Amino acid sequence: MTPAELLTEAFARVPETVARALDGLSTDQLAARPAAGANTLAWLAWHTARGQDAQVADLAGTEQVWTADGWVERFGLPFPAEALGYGMSREDVGRVRASADLLNGYLRAVHERTAAYLATLGPDDLDPVVDDAWDPPVTRGARLVSILDDCTQHAGQAGYVRGLLFFNR
Repeated sequence: MTPAELLTEAFARVPETVARALDGLSTDQLAARPAAGANTLAWLAWHTARGQDAQVADLAGTEQVWTADGWVERFGLPFPAEALGYGMSREDVGRVRASADLLNGYLRAVHERTAAYLATLGPDDLDPVVDDAWDPPVTRGARLVSILDDCTQHAGQAGYVRGLLFFNR
């Protein structure tokens, strides 16, 4: 297995995990919070996809799936197109309302773009520095692991929120 194949396998688990967390829930249920001010399932799924989309597009030098494929219009959220979820207020988190089909569709589209990008990478492509604003500078491989780590954390949080809301009563 090549490094790119390993990363592809790992990234493929994110949409599967998120889909299980959203399965069978209504838009209202996806917008519920397990506690005041907590993140919703809809926000967690959307933010997972947005973060991956923006960062992989930056690495690949391509337009984000969000804008290139019309997802921004399909979602119709009251935010600028460049919004990713970072630093959003509690009120903004609550404004992310979408169906499970829409959330899963966007994340699957992002995953397809990520997998296509990863397929272009050879082992030597993971070593170049892509961000020298950090100490140590960040390589492409380290950035991809960071993106994956963020996605898996949010996907796991979505599963946890589902359990808190619907199975621990």
